[in-house]
Amino acid sequence: MPQRLLFVYNADTGLLAGLKDTFHKILSPGTYPCALCAVTYGATRMRPQWRDFIKSLPVPVEFRHRDEFEREHPQWRGHRLPAAFAVAETGALTPFIDAKEMADADLNDLMQLVRQKLA
Repeated sequence: MPQRLLFVYNADTGLLAGLKDTFHKILSPGTYPCALCAVTYGATRMRPQWRDFIKSLPVPVEFRHRDEFEREHPQWRGHRLPAAFAVAETGALTPFIDAKEMADADLNDLMQLVRQKLA
């Protein structure tokens, strides 16, 4: 079992980026590039069902935006996002859920996928 999970959004940090993402998600959800954001967030905040789910997991869960992740882990730059990684005690990352799996999942599917992969 990993020491923790790291979920990475296909979106950058910052107020302007956040506003742009919010409007894109509302106005054109079919072309919104972050499946993780789309299923785990409403217009402005994390969905309570997802928040409760991640708190119930047997490992801690962290989240990063694309720009933060690429600064912290430059060797993973270019990896398709959104994605989730298993983090070992050494800090090494292993892909846990890839971008295609996230794109194909609704919130319930994503939670089930996390449960299955942790089992």
